[in-house]
This record gives sequence, C-alpha cells and structure tokens, in this order.
Amino acid sequence: MRDERTISVGTSAWERGQTTQDFVVGIGIFILAIAFVFSFLPSLITPFDSPAGGAETAQADRIADQVVANLSDGVQANEIIDDEFEERYVEANETELSKQIGLRANEDEEIVYDNVNISIERLNPQGEDGRYVNTDELAAGDTYDNQSAASAARIVTVVDEDGTPPEGCESACRLVVRTW
Repeated sequence: MRDERTISVGTSAWERGQTTQDFVVGIGIFILAIAFVFSFLPSLITPFDSPAGGAETAQADRIADQVVANLSDGVQANEIIDDEFEERYVEANETELSKQIGLRANEDEEIVYDNVNISIERLNPQGEDGRYVNTDELAAGDTYDNQSAASAARIVTVVDEDGTPPEGCESACRLVVRTW
C-alpha cells in the first residue's frame, strides 16, 4: 500500500492579494487624508463668516431705516435733501448723534459704546477709465477705515434744496450705515 499524501494548495507570497504592510500603508494614507480634510475645511468657510454679530447687523439696519424715514419728506420715497442730512447728522457732535440714532451710551451720555458711520456714496464710484474715483461723500459719525463692521445699505435719491441732484447722484446714491 501506498502512503497517500495530503496535497496542500498554497500560494506563494507574490500571489497574495494584500499583505499586512499594504494594509497599514493604505489605512495610514486614509487617516492622513481625513485629517487634512478636517484641518483644511474651516479655512474654506472662514471668508464667508462675518466677524460682525447679529446685534450689530440689526443695529445697522435699524439706523438705516431710521435715517431714511427721518429725512424722506413723504412726497418722494427715499428722497434725501443733502443739506438736511448735513444739518442733522454731519454737523452733530458725537453725543447729539448718539441720541438721534439711539446708540448705547453711559448715563451722562459722555461715553458712547458703539461706533457708527453713516455715509451717502455714489452707486458707481469708478471713473471713465475704470479706476476708482475718490468721491466727496457725505459722511457722519466715526471715521470708517475698512475695519470689520456690520453694514446696511439703502438706495436713495439725493437732491439739493432746489430739487437738483448733486454731481454723481443723478440717478441714485447709496446710503450706507456701518456699525462696529
């Protein structure tokens, strides 16, 4: 009688589908990719995140509505007389301005806690050659130096006392209120 041998079927190492080292490298690359996505994702969202909160945005919107309502005469909607704007807002000192538009201040109203800039700007401040043109805009309140602020804008018609619009605001201008 013959001894029967058990035949084992095996594969050599180069025929195997995946080794332990392949698995470790694959999982390592996957974990690094996930870590990169989670670390990079907040920087994609950041430019769309407003540094101004909801309170500042609501305050700017309220002030813009109040300015338009106070200066519109009722005959023409959103029509502002530039001399009246200057008398009421531009020539007012900080305490008077804070009272008129309802800014937060201490009891003596000597210290105003909120900063506001109310300005009337041209809709298209570019010149004929496409460059930015520095306009003589009507502005009241604190100086705005491109810091982060909440803003609200209204399209208004600006006219002089005699009913003619100033140069640059023939069709319309933009009333911009910024708070910070």
